[in-house]
Amino acid sequence: QVQLVESGGGLVQPGGSLRLSCAASEISFSLATMGWYRQPPGKQRELVAVITRSGTTDYPDSVKGRFTISRDNAKKTVYLQMNSLKPEDTAVYYCSAKLGRDYWGQGTQVTVSS
Repeated sequence: QVQLVESGGGLVQPGGSLRLSCAASEISFSLATMGWYRQPPGKQRELVAVITRSGTTDYPDSVKGRFTISRDNAKKTVYLQMNSLKPEDTAVYYCSAKLGRDYWGQGTQVTVSS
């Protein structure tokens, strides 16, 4: 069965950086659209970044210029580089894969606080 395993979350000070990774298995990774979502405390899950199988990326205005999504098809891994982090970036971050249906990881906590 498809598995998405996130890693790289943690506690970081405002202005700091983190890189999240998501390793996929049992999926034709190179064909999938991969994404990162986040769910802040008490709020709905929201899209953070998406990358298509051709490498096209898209971001909401809230993270544009600060976050970068990338993928390594050979490693079946998608990354999210997060720079200039703000307290409002605090959330559980989820990896997603879209290939016929949506698949989700278990999430990783990112906390931005001094």
